[in-house]
Amino acid sequence: MKTNSTKNKQLIQSGIFGFCIGDALGVPVEFKSRNTIKKNPLTDMIGFGTHNQPPGTWSDDSSLALCLAESLTKGYDLQDIAKNFYKWYEEGYWGAHGEVFDIGGTTEEAILNIEEGCKAEEAGGTSEHDNGNGSLMRILPLVFYIDKKVTDEKEKYQIIKDVSSITHGHIRSVISCYIYIDLCLSIMKGLDFKQSYEQVVKEQEKYIAYMNGRDTQEFKRIFTGNIHDLKEEEIKSGGYVIHTLEASLWCLMNTKSYSEAVLKAVNLGDDTDTTGVVTGGLAGLYYGMEDIPKEWVEKMAKKDEIFDLCDRLFKSYYQDEGKSS
Repeated sequence: MKTNSTKNKQLIQSGIFGFCIGDALGVPVEFKSRNTIKKNPLTDMIGFGTHNQPPGTWSDDSSLALCLAESLTKGYDLQDIAKNFYKWYEEGYWGAHGEVFDIGGTTEEAILNIEEGCKAEEAGGTSEHDNGNGSLMRILPLVFYIDKKVTDEKEKYQIIKDVSSITHGHIRSVISCYIYIDLCLSIMKGLDFKQSYEQVVKEQEKYIAYMNGRDTQEFKRIFTGNIHDLKEEEIKSGGYVIHTLEASLWCLMNTKSYSEAVLKAVNLGDDTDTTGVVTGGLAGLYYGMEDIPKEWVEKMAKKDEIFDLCDRLFKSYYQDEGKSS
């Protein structure tokens, strides 16, 4: 029988490798249309393609998530997280191969704001047009800090809002991250995807309250509770944050394994790396490392460094579980 400590160590590994691998699957076919991919669907981890990168290469999505995880190994410090993001932008820190080959415009503008001395929580854009999926794609590592250190719901919301707002400060991006973190927490407690989603629907008034009557219509398809029943042609897979969240929920609830979920996500086309990241993180948490194809893990750039980061994150928050005081 697994102890809580062992279980949580594996959750960290499967969540982080889950999103990195989902990202790496999507990188070679990013920006390809759904119709184009349908002619030759992705069935395995390949390389080159859109960005001419070798197999196992992740994008800015995972780089920024790993930067967040790295900062969290020392505790929660919003300014330090922002510094790591800037370090990635300038030096390729936590880049798969030490370089930046892909970055969203809203994220880049926010990082330049940080360079000019802007506070981290005020660096991200707050207009309606600043709702790409650039904070949702990197938010997952925050769940481990929240799981162990945060019990108050208002504090949880504020932390998620601040971490999102480093690059994306509009309420739609913030609420999308909030919902995603809650999905992660539910899965970590042992709920399946359907139950986790039902919990979001049940608690929708919590999210709506923070929107102050604005933008709630944008989440209508999620809050109705039947996102999984939509047809594929009704699911969009571009860069809009709510579409990415919808697509990930749809993929997770219409598949039965890690590989099936992430391949379904990537084969939707368009913003393939981010749909892969967001789907892959949740799928990794749920199915575990044992269900992630070993050959995909072996192909990953900086595999050993990722395992080391997972170990350090575990030691920061879970290592003492089960020990007598």
